[in-house]
Amino acid sequence: MSTESAIDDSIDRAATVVGSLWPIHSFVTANPLSGFEDQPFDQAVEQAADLLGGRGYPDPETFRAALDRGQIDPALLETELAAAGYEDDPETLLDRMADATGSEADEADTPTDHVDRVLAKWLSAFLDEGGAHWPMPNREAGFYTAFRGVAEHDGEIPDEGVVADLPERPSEAIKTVLAPFPESQWVPILEEQLTALPGWTGFIKQRAADDGEWQSTYPISLKGYLAVRLALLDAVDTDIEPSNDSVDANPADELARAFLRAWEATYRGDLVEGIATESRSLADGEASGRPDAQLVFCIDTRSEIIRRHIESTGDYETHGYAGFFGIPMEYQGYDADMAVDACPPILDPQHHVTDFPTDDDTQARHDRWSNLREAATETVETLKANAATAYGYVETAGSGYGLALAARTLVPGRVRDLVTAADGSVPDEHEFCDPLVHHQHQYAGDLPVGLTTEEKVEYAATAFDLMGWEAFGRLVVFTGHASETANNPYDSSLDCGACAGNPGGPSARVLATICNDTEVQAKLRERGHEVPEDTVFLAGQHNTTTDEVELYDGDVPESHAEDLAQLRADLATAREHAAAERAASMGADGSGVDEVERRAADWAETRPEWGLAGNAGFVVGPRELTSDLDLDGRAFLHSYDWSTDPDGEALEAIMTGPMVVTQWINTQYYFSTVDNAVYGSGSKVTHNPVGNVGVYQGNGGDLMTGLPLQSLMAADDQPHHQPLRLSTVVHAPVDRVTEVLAEHGELAELLDNDWLSLTVVDPTQDHRAFHYEEDLEWTPVSEEAAPEPAAPTTPAVADD
Repeated sequence: MSTESAIDDSIDRAATVVGSLWPIHSFVTANPLSGFEDQPFDQAVEQAADLLGGRGYPDPETFRAALDRGQIDPALLETELAAAGYEDDPETLLDRMADATGSEADEADTPTDHVDRVLAKWLSAFLDEGGAHWPMPNREAGFYTAFRGVAEHDGEIPDEGVVADLPERPSEAIKTVLAPFPESQWVPILEEQLTALPGWTGFIKQRAADDGEWQSTYPISLKGYLAVRLALLDAVDTDIEPSNDSVDANPADELARAFLRAWEATYRGDLVEGIATESRSLADGEASGRPDAQLVFCIDTRSEIIRRHIESTGDYETHGYAGFFGIPMEYQGYDADMAVDACPPILDPQHHVTDFPTDDDTQARHDRWSNLREAATETVETLKANAATAYGYVETAGSGYGLALAARTLVPGRVRDLVTAADGSVPDEHEFCDPLVHHQHQYAGDLPVGLTTEEKVEYAATAFDLMGWEAFGRLVVFTGHASETANNPYDSSLDCGACAGNPGGPSARVLATICNDTEVQAKLRERGHEVPEDTVFLAGQHNTTTDEVELYDGDVPESHAEDLAQLRADLATAREHAAAERAASMGADGSGVDEVERRAADWAETRPEWGLAGNAGFVVGPRELTSDLDLDGRAFLHSYDWSTDPDGEALEAIMTGPMVVTQWINTQYYFSTVDNAVYGSGSKVTHNPVGNVGVYQGNGGDLMTGLPLQSLMAADDQPHHQPLRLSTVVHAPVDRVTEVLAEHGELAELLDNDWLSLTVVDPTQDHRAFHYEEDLEWTPVSEEAAPEPAAPTTPAVADD
């Protein structure tokens, strides 16, 4: 192997320890320790502590609070502690854990810290995505070449070593710095350098892998980054030899593991017991008639709340399906300059879909208002950024701005009403545009524009199969979701994770358009999906901050006007109750709709909503299993009916897709909570947005990689999110689940390594629950001996 190939291979191997980081304008939740998932959880957090310095378990006060709130069953805790060899009472052990946890004093400033500052400065300039008015020169040539051009002009860079005369190729710089070390040390050396600034390197890793428009225009690679970093370290004469001494395991960790297992078992036990009880009840029940309407929501935990309240207002069915509605597309809105991925990061877009105008008059009205607003915004931004006009701008506009700022601060709700009224005069895209879903025999980049008829039929059939649908109401609403917040760099983290941190309404519109296609419906009937002639599919979008559900009903015929009016009225009622519940969960002084609207409009509100905080469970099964349970907005819910899935294909798709994504979400919330300084992003109060790609804490340094404190904590010392690993519960024959795991070793590895847990409630074995242990082995949840796994017999219940 050549030296360059050896360097490339070493970089690839070292890069696995760094999790990918998406730009903040399209925030995608991901496990920050994804590179360690091939190891048992306990080993992974120890190794991550060596490289990243992060804590892997909740602190003693978090466990103490959970005990006080009754969230940890004392008997289960006693069992876990005894199994770990501890006999003292929990309070004594928590005190011992606190003493062992401790904290080390900050080290003095080092030459490596200086290198980090220099790198962060030039990375922020190079990787800027539209935020800078004075961009770094020569970016088109790539980061390494651009840095070579500015290095001699940067007084913070010593004129010493390799950096004094950087080679033209980054591999030559790396080769020169690594020359004194044997090849066996290259990977650990590069691991330490990549984890020194894991935010920036995670962002580079993702950007290079995605190869989108910014990357193709201004290319950067981990090789180029490492070449610059190693040259800078050489210039300040820093020893890069990897340390052979690993950090000693924290003696508090073993105790923390026992407390965590007991906490998780308590939550999982209550969830499984409730589902098993409902499973037995449903087996004796009768199928319900045709519902007034069916609403399909994202599996997002926030949907559980609004679904409960919708179901209580009338004869409505709600269903759970991943919020991109199964269509891996790149979407470009009518006014958008660029297309965005509208699918989970584990999938690559397969289609380009854009909005095209269908109503000239409405389009013209939209364009007039939008052009005026855009021109005003550009003028203000230009004046603010131009030093020559800044003082004059303040003189002429300062008083007006002062009044506007005062109004936004003191009466945000009133300002929101005014803005909403003004926006009401500007038609939304869905009022004059349709998604261009028909195959156009054209390409946008590498993606075909639109979908063929066969593809449309496949996506519709897959949706019906995964949810186990056999009956359809007169109205079927595919409901995407988005958030509404003011002055929030992390606003995309509150949008649809299944749509790569973008609103889910466009995906809902695409599937509704597909399902209303008469040719598609005819072919669906040939495949056994009898869609009634009076069924109308429409799209909507759930505002998770205010719980308003907006219906995109432009194509609903007059024959369904009464159905639609009743649905609107019931959605308004459901919203009032859901908003009251949401406001109470945030400890709000106000209540209901007024309070959640105030939070959405208040630019000083650090907690506009809780997002997915609290997530702990993922339930795969008919809605009837959970419809009578108050899951407190903590469970992802995916509809599934084992009796309509004889080959297990739908279950396989759910377990290899949504189950993996929910685990990513869960682990990001977990690690952001247990060590916010390392795995989160600290307080919003001191956030400093940089380059439209991320945030600093303070005035520089590394990009923060996770969620802010205010998304996780009710107060500085009071966690709202309970940091538990995901408990998945599947309603299906246990043999069928085992077959999926046997076919997908990566899923079994996640379970074997304790990154999440899996329990199956088997309707073919007297609705018994079985908990996955390891190596495809199961343990009955109850103490009573379980029968041998058997093949499915009669269906337990049809899906909702």
